[in-house]
Amino acid sequence: MSEYRFERECRTPHSEAYLIIAGEERLGRVDLHFTPSIVYATVCVKQNLTQEAIDDLIDVIDEELVMSADVARDDFIVTVYQGREVGVFSDEDFEDEED
Repeated sequence: MSEYRFERECRTPHSEAYLIIAGEERLGRVDLHFTPSIVYATVCVKQNLTQEAIDDLIDVIDEELVMSADVARDDFIVTVYQGREVGVFSDEDFEDEED
């Protein structure tokens, strides 16, 4: 398996969000949502990852983040998007434009 590292951005009682990092490069983000029987993941990665690399990443997410959460599950459903990051925006960005 490839060397991935995850940096948690936020956590709620039923979800978590992580940056996905390989070496010094930020590859994307994964959002996990825990229900009583299913764990859902939304993975957003760069365009240049191969299907093999995506499969490997899903395995690592399952092993390091989902299984370690100690939540019973019947299924792990993953939706993957490939693209590029356009930016990260907050209310402060829009408040500056209004002034």
